[in-house]
Amino acid sequence: MDIMTIISNAAGELIAPTTAAYVLAAIGLNIHFGMTGLMNMGQAGFMLLGAYGFAITQSMGCNLFASVCAALALAVIYALLLGIPTLKLGPDYLAMVTLAAAEIIRIIGRSTAMTNFTGGSAGISPQDFTEKFESLSPLPDGSTTFLLWTYSNNIANSWWLRIVAWVLVVIAALLCWRWFHSPWGRMLKGIREDENAIRSLGKPVTRYKMESLILGGLFGAIAGIIFVLPRSVQPDSLGRTVTFYVWTILLLGGAATILGPVLGSCVLWVLLTFVKEVMRNTVPETLISSNQIKALGWVIVGVALMCLVIFRPQGLLGDRKELAFHA
Repeated sequence: MDIMTIISNAAGELIAPTTAAYVLAAIGLNIHFGMTGLMNMGQAGFMLLGAYGFAITQSMGCNLFASVCAALALAVIYALLLGIPTLKLGPDYLAMVTLAAAEIIRIIGRSTAMTNFTGGSAGISPQDFTEKFESLSPLPDGSTTFLLWTYSNNIANSWWLRIVAWVLVVIAALLCWRWFHSPWGRMLKGIREDENAIRSLGKPVTRYKMESLILGGLFGAIAGIIFVLPRSVQPDSLGRTVTFYVWTILLLGGAATILGPVLGSCVLWVLLTFVKEVMRNTVPETLISSNQIKALGWVIVGVALMCLVIFRPQGLLGDRKELAFHA
């Protein structure tokens, strides 16, 4: 068993663009749930729309800025379509609508009728939408070794993508810190704890909820872009399980905290990769196949997360008093 290889592969998840994408998605969900108490069960829908908006416009020849704006615009429209009929109702309605809407987007994306735009179930290959992003890199061609890791500088799962992804995470965390301590953020916290009391003060509760839904959705769309840049845009890769992972990350790190989504994503993917790597190097293939190792890895991590929920339900960084509300 190569200990250094296991450590390198597991620790590599700390700087992986996929980990950063999940952090951004969890930050968006934290604005929804942690700040406002909105039960968004379809964050993957925002991510998939962001990915499609970016990839389709890039394949059509648009510049990078226009493609990002298209992804964000789709997220805003989607949030409005979800929020207008549901935000005046209870949280259960928003949960059901977001869950169903995310599935509708996935099914439409893989439909044969949309093959010319979305590529159907095969998706959109990275060669169609990553060239302009890679061309912006100031790094030289080739690959670079830093500490335990060696990656390409500019192509696919690259250092350039890692730098951009984690800079976006830092910016998102700083913005959330500012918003959480602003009058707007305190208003969202009041809505989370007792929206009827806030409404009795004459405040436009529905408008604040819509702003929260849109803002969290924008982070979800950006997360979708980062998620697909090292791979193809495949609708089934952004299905219900992605929303489950985002919720797990948020609750693991601690909802209503600034660094909870960051810590939750890093812990989840490092722990999962470490467990899988150890099992691949210690368990004979005649006993457990590689597919079974992947499933068993999730079982082990799931049990650990269950213990965390039982003994520390507020998450690693959360405050039990802060989260004492009925969302």
